[in-house]
Amino acid sequence: MNLKIETKNGFNDHAKDRSQVEVGQDAKSRARKADLLETPMREGAFDLSDAEKMLQIEDKFRDIMDILGLDLTDDSLKDTPKRVAKMFVQEIFSGLNPENKPAVSLFDNKYEYRQMLVERDIKLHSFCEHHFLPIYGKAHIGYFANGKVIGLSKLNRIVEYFSRRPQVQERLTMQIAAELKRVLKTNDVAVYIDAYHMCVQARGVQHESSSTVTSDFSGKFLEENTRREFLQAIKGS
Repeated sequence: MNLKIETKNGFNDHAKDRSQVEVGQDAKSRARKADLLETPMREGAFDLSDAEKMLQIEDKFRDIMDILGLDLTDDSLKDTPKRVAKMFVQEIFSGLNPENKPAVSLFDNKYEYRQMLVERDIKLHSFCEHHFLPIYGKAHIGYFANGKVIGLSKLNRIVEYFSRRPQVQERLTMQIAAELKRVLKTNDVAVYIDAYHMCVQARGVQHESSSTVTSDFSGKFLEENTRREFLQAIKGS
């Protein structure tokens, strides 16, 4: 009897240890996935103020233009380094700064609306991180409310925030989806992006008609009928 008790307890302890290991592995896997979703940033990326960054970019971009052989005394070119620096920091790459992350407004779902909500044709402008050429197209978002609904314009602002940085479209899609799941506190989220890449259109293969489609479906959107309803909605069918 004593032997059986010891064997049973040993088995239970072993199972508990294995379970704890599996939980730890799952946590590490989630952490690795979260890290992969982050835009690659060096340590100390925000030590400089925007004004300091613009001064340094202006100086270095002037060097690039000079190396290219452009006449920086020309009226049309002399202020280009300053314009580019401002554009980089305050406009097209402003999404790199967490301080620019949009505040999100949530409202009680007092009408108990339980159907899919779709915001389609959200303007998307980003930049390919491989060649620093534009990505442009449309994002479409769907979700099922979990007690709260989001202000519609905030969906556009979330897309804009994650787009305004050097990007790859796959990561952009997943970043938008992850943020929506976080703020809405639901996994019932769909994100679909159809975009053109100037690095394909204006250089290399130079195929102007090719677009890239990426999507992220989770929760109820993993069900075939729900996903089909969403895809029909964004295509206006």
